Amino acid sequence: MNVKKLLMTLLLLVPLVGTAVDFQDSMRGPTPLDQTTQPPVIANTDNSDIKRVRNYAMQPPVIPHKIEGYQVDKNANKCMMCHARTRTQESQAPMISVTHFMDRDSNFLAELSPRRYFCLQCHVPQANLKPLVENDFVDVDTILSRPAKTSLAPAKKK
Repeated sequence: MNVKKLLMTLLLLVPLVGTAVDFQDSMRGPTPLDQTTQPPVIANTDNSDIKRVRNYAMQPPVIPHKIEGYQVDKNANKCMMCHARTRTQESQAPMISVTHFMDRDSNFLAELSPRRYFCLQCHVPQANLKPLVENDFVDVDTILSRPAKTSLAPAKKK
């Protein structure tokens, strides 16, 4: 009886062993998990200075230019050389949002809020690359512009 149970257990585990060995992470590629992958070449970032459409409400704008070598730390914020309120006329860059001058209690400050100081927490540069994972995201404006589907079924009573 015990031999039968052992044999059944082994037969059930055989498919699991085969799938564990064949597992492949789509972002890692064929490199085994116990080995280090070679990082891809860093792509050239978009440097067109053209504003991109935002995909959803309250999406932070993306950065349409290169930022290599920009100092953004506790000592300096290179982004403010162009995007500060006092520099936009000279630079022709868009001014940072008024929300960047608010503290956590929604009080307006004279200077940039410390919690909004590190721009790259929300804003990122872009590069024209193939997506790492499949994505079928559709923005809300596209959804709203689609014709409404009509239903032939009678409405349900509550």
